Amino acid sequence: MTLHAREINQDVRELGELLGRVIKHQSSDEAFDLVETIRNAAINYRRGEADTRDPIHDTLDRLSPEKQDVVARAFTTYFELINLAEERQRVREIREGTQERTLDDSVREAADYFKNNDVSPDALEDILEDVLIQPTFTAHPTEARRKTVKAKLRDIAGDLEELDEVRLTDREEDRIKREVRAQVTSLWQTPQVRERRPEVTDEALNVQWYLENVLFEVIDEIYDEFESALDETYESDVEVPKLYEFRSWAGSDRDGNPFVTPEVTAETLERQRETVLQLYRDKLKELSGVLTQDASQVSVTGEFEERFEPHKQRLPGVADEAKERYPDEPYRQKLKLMRESILRVSDVREGGYSDEDEFMEDLRVIEESLHKHGGEDIAEAYVRPLRRKVDTFGFTLVSMDLRDHREMHTDALAEALDEQEGIDYESMDEDERVEFLTEAILQDELVLDIEDTEGLGDDAARVLTRFEQTAEWQKEYGVDAIDTYAISWFEEPSHALEVLFLGDQAGIVDLPNYCGFDIVPLLETEYALSGARRIMGTLFENEAYSQALEARENVQEILLGYSDSNKENGFLAANWSLYRNQKRLAAICDDFDVEMRLFHGRGGSISRGGVPMHEAMLALPNETCTGQIKFTEQGEAIAEKYANENIAERNLEQMLNAQVKARHNAIHEPVEEVPDEWMDAFEASADAAREEYRGLLDTDGFVSYFEQATPITVIENLNLGSRPASRSEERNVEDLRSIPWVFSWTQARCIVPGWYSLGTGLQAYLDDGGDIETLREMYENWPFFNTMLDHAALALARTEMEIAEEYAALADEDLQERIFARIREEYEDAARLVQEITGRDSLVKRAWLEENMERRNPYVDPLNLLQTRLLAQSHLTETEKRTLRLTVHGIAAGMKNTG
Repeated sequence: MTLHAREINQDVRELGELLGRVIKHQSSDEAFDLVETIRNAAINYRRGEADTRDPIHDTLDRLSPEKQDVVARAFTTYFELINLAEERQRVREIREGTQERTLDDSVREAADYFKNNDVSPDALEDILEDVLIQPTFTAHPTEARRKTVKAKLRDIAGDLEELDEVRLTDREEDRIKREVRAQVTSLWQTPQVRERRPEVTDEALNVQWYLENVLFEVIDEIYDEFESALDETYESDVEVPKLYEFRSWAGSDRDGNPFVTPEVTAETLERQRETVLQLYRDKLKELSGVLTQDASQVSVTGEFEERFEPHKQRLPGVADEAKERYPDEPYRQKLKLMRESILRVSDVREGGYSDEDEFMEDLRVIEESLHKHGGEDIAEAYVRPLRRKVDTFGFTLVSMDLRDHREMHTDALAEALDEQEGIDYESMDEDERVEFLTEAILQDELVLDIEDTEGLGDDAARVLTRFEQTAEWQKEYGVDAIDTYAISWFEEPSHALEVLFLGDQAGIVDLPNYCGFDIVPLLETEYALSGARRIMGTLFENEAYSQALEARENVQEILLGYSDSNKENGFLAANWSLYRNQKRLAAICDDFDVEMRLFHGRGGSISRGGVPMHEAMLALPNETCTGQIKFTEQGEAIAEKYANENIAERNLEQMLNAQVKARHNAIHEPVEEVPDEWMDAFEASADAAREEYRGLLDTDGFVSYFEQATPITVIENLNLGSRPASRSEERNVEDLRSIPWVFSWTQARCIVPGWYSLGTGLQAYLDDGGDIETLREMYENWPFFNTMLDHAALALARTEMEIAEEYAALADEDLQERIFARIREEYEDAARLVQEITGRDSLVKRAWLEENMERRNPYVDPLNLLQTRLLAQSHLTETEKRTLRLTVHGIAAGMKNTG
């Protein structure tokens, strides 16, 4: 059976030819010839048919600013289109693999895995009961494309899908191809670069788009596929509980972003609720067109009648209208009442659902009534999928996390206590603060008037107002709407107790029986991670905090910061620190009989923990695999994973496959037994790697080199997101946010954060008597080391030292000699050792990925060379400034990664 009418080479060729025609028509034949000259010269060099890149340099040297703009637009637009062709190819492979049942990491493969491992239906249900997967969307600014550009690309993607998957007449095919031509022309004419910085609302709307247009549609498909696979594998029914929950920081993450105000959060909560309620109304209307059963022919259950009658009494006018319109159709009458109750959820009128559980119960009763009266297929095809959606999205669409820097809470508390009560909190030491906060939380009397912000600075007033409003939001939208508070740069027990205290004063907390939010420490510094036992042990033994934990079902969520840990320690040492500390945190929680839920703060790039999530899940220490897992999704990674329904569903099923296996492994081997020899080898490597990495950053002139040899100054002004690029006005690595740090190195094709000091670390182990065979054994048999090394290898493969040297040439000569030479030597050592350990001739593990890089590199190179030329100029015209920013977008599209 042939599922598709096209293949990737055809898509790439036709899109490339179409772009060429558009360039000719919109610019000139001369412009097209110019782009072709540069393109062919780049390909020739990559193929070894030219000895140097001088022909590209010579051509770029002769370009006017206007022609530079054409070149940048041509290669940028090419990548936008080729990315669609590759997305389409991925969809083909998913559909064909599904049809042929050959997909690895699928839910069907997971069902076979459990059967082959003699897991009984009851044991499997226990495993599934433990599992909860929580992708958490952030607004971190790593998406370089404008919303307008993304919309045009989605339209083109839809046309490519139709050409590929639908049997068309010649006339229909011509119509679609004309639409593609029109969209590509429009794309060429559309500005690629944002002229204004996105507002927080824009970022929240972006996240909302994926939730309502993709994830809402596919979530029940995952459950259906999994249940079907289990039905085929097991003779008895296996009950599948809720397995996914989506969360968001967009509109509620205040850390370093002054534009995330309580007003913005309130608007986001309201908009998301209205969106999901409208989606349910639409689904109920669709269901009404199906449940047209005649009461004289088909009966309903007594339970249905028991819920139907009081519903009619709550909405008598609507009930009369429904009876008149559908006189002998009880299901349609009930559905009309349900649509009205959904409408009135946020209404002042009575008759609305009090919560999603009431709505779910109505759906359950309808489903069971259909099952008992010959409507099993209808129930399974239409009602059960809606129940899965409601179970996942509730009345909130997505649950939100609040987050802020710990200093904001400390400073606000100090100000408010001094202003209202004359208490000198600021001068207290840590023990005194813990004692004061504990007593204040446990006593019945309030210490602060949370609504009184008179005399406070703007930041302190905002913090108090946020807590006051959170209490109101939970009353209006339900506790689940916003029930997590993350604290960044968390380093002391008092940082958690400050948030608990403010929650207590606002009415979010009422111990010992009620706590309305999880308090989540973000452990990202070496100080915090190494002191985890002291910090968390103090909290678990604290009377107030332990009561709050018990009120939250004794689950402690802990957020691990991959980005800042990497920026502070380097790739190898950061990975080791995170691995070791995850095991340590699991042991601490186990010692205090607390269930741990790890929240992995991963970014989009390898250096920020951005590996395929299913691979990361299987590489975690068994001790941490409690079943629940939470992780961030951000920037262009969101679009790559969730813009297409097939790809979104595939990502979700891979996560489920990995998580259920990880939980099964953890049950059978609660503590991962790693040989001491391996642990010692990694420890020795990490220590040497950290020293080398810190040595690089502490080298005199390093910050100047970074500014001169990367486009950081351009990236900081790109209007990528609402949040500032740096934490302060100072120019140092510590205050620079991780995203622009990684973004800048990626643009310069020298992905230092993804591999630097790896070679030094591994070589130090070998020089100290270590054995290459031990490292090979670790790679073959230790998922953590395997995953770490493979992704470092990918970062090395994506690094292009010849291009990086072009950027290095922009720096002062002495900096080139001292710093770039050091980076190059480290790159060569790391690449050599990775290949020795893996036994591969190529750094890249997968052949298709190597082909992908070979296809892209000749088109990225000219953008890099144009960018370095513009960076070298001391003065730029407005056209050149726009072109420089456009090269950043083009390289990001070509590398398929920013930060």
